Amino acid sequence: MFGLLRKNKPVKIRCCNENRKFGVAAKDVKDLLKKGSKLLQLPLPGAHVCMYADGTKVTEEFFLSLPDNTELVLLSKDQTWSGVVCDIGQLLNTDRHADGLIEAAKGLLSDEQSPKMRKILTDLLQNLEDRSELESREEDEDWFKGVDTRFKTKSAYMKFNCENRIRGYMKEVEEATKSMKKPKVRSELLKASSCLGEMLKTARYNGCYFDRTEKEPHRLCTQEGWFTCQGPFDQELCQSLHSINPYGSRESRILFSTWNLDHRIEKKRSIIPALVESLQNHKSTDVNLNYFYRLLFTRENLKLVHIVCHKKGAHNLLCDTKKIFKQASNTDQGKQKVKGKKRRLV
Repeated sequence: MFGLLRKNKPVKIRCCNENRKFGVAAKDVKDLLKKGSKLLQLPLPGAHVCMYADGTKVTEEFFLSLPDNTELVLLSKDQTWSGVVCDIGQLLNTDRHADGLIEAAKGLLSDEQSPKMRKILTDLLQNLEDRSELESREEDEDWFKGVDTRFKTKSAYMKFNCENRIRGYMKEVEEATKSMKKPKVRSELLKASSCLGEMLKTARYNGCYFDRTEKEPHRLCTQEGWFTCQGPFDQELCQSLHSINPYGSRESRILFSTWNLDHRIEKKRSIIPALVESLQNHKSTDVNLNYFYRLLFTRENLKLVHIVCHKKGAHNLLCDTKKIFKQASNTDQGKQKVKGKKRRLV
């Protein structure tokens, strides 16, 4: 009697070699096999059904506990199914063109509910869309969507991208100069800022860091364009092994903009205040501007980090007080000793 009162359960069913799904309402597995075999034109003897996500065989008891619209796979006697990974395997074993594979992967991703499988499909899609071997605008027009037309190659744009970030750090030094109220200190800070600007200009704003055409000691990426996260400011390495190739696709290029060139010794909390403090009672010529330049604009103090590894709290790292001012030369030190002896004689 209870069997007669049982309501039909709506599920989605498909074959193992097709992505197209059909809605079927069945009261039990036997009913589902009967309706599914007819719909998908599979032989009923030996047919069985399993979960699309992980390949678990669906029994009568298990069927009753399934949520509505669960995705299932109907298999003939000799067929097996290990879960969505089978779809990925079949996808990679086809002879489709790369664009066809991308579309197929996107189709799978649009329906996939499992977080782990979505991660696998997303990584697969990213690799399928990789066009890092292409360099010019003519070769990869999609990569350049939204990029100013004056940039004809990926490397030229990436170099500009890095230069723009470094210029931003220089602007913060200039802003500190504008906010300085003491005329003498402001004057010396202007001189220091001008000197730092000239040094940066000579180095071409260190755009080489993002330019894969530069030589290995100068660039932060591989020759193919892969960047690796260098980990939080207080760690030697990235524990999550974050990596990205912004040369590979437009999506990766946009995502790379969320990565940070993070100052280990912070520019706002430590470097700029230390520079201002050093000029309170000294001239800019007394200050070791090379040291401040390296802290503000070079890899000596900059780390490329994934947004997850970018710690926004105080770093609690200070400038080295022994390096803030220029070291007196041996001649100057000798003169000071002579003056000291003359004073003692008097």
